[in-house]
Amino acid sequence: MRREKKKKSAIKGALGWLIYLTILVTVVFLLIRFVGERTVVSGDSMEPTLRDGDNLIVDKLSYRFRDPQRYDIVVFPFRYQEDTYYIKRIIGLPGETVQIYDGDVYINGKLLRDDYGSEAIRNAGLASKAITLSEDEYFVLGDNRNNSADSREPSVGNIRKQDIKGRALLRIWPPDAVSLLD
Repeated sequence: MRREKKKKSAIKGALGWLIYLTILVTVVFLLIRFVGERTVVSGDSMEPTLRDGDNLIVDKLSYRFRDPQRYDIVVFPFRYQEDTYYIKRIIGLPGETVQIYDGDVYINGKLLRDDYGSEAIRNAGLASKAITLSEDEYFVLGDNRNNSADSREPSVGNIRKQDIKGRALLRIWPPDAVSLLD
């Protein structure tokens, strides 16, 4: 009789652990799928803000409740290569006109004053002529503006809201650089 109780108790314990693990795996899956995801920066197009090898948490939830804002750092897929994602800063918002003239960015004809791109832009690319963004498009640039494939290039172009995977929220690696991203 004792043996049967121990056997039932062991089965109950194992079943409890199985249910616990199933719930845990489901919660982790849902968090990764819909809330946040880790990504690694590859390249130097976002220097000095982000460096090659930085590990980030991408917030995939907030843009379901609000629109992306100017200066948000966003992650989006590169349209010509599967499983390749770009990380850039939003500069132009829907409905705005963006142009790069004489090394500076202009939004609706006014000089954009920001601290992200410190050098004059040498190649205006597509933005050498005024670009008016549609109601669901964003113009993005890397912070290292003279070494970045971004909205100035035809292979990247303007980014649609539906293509934005999420907002870079937190740097988690390297340990000495852990920080919230602005």
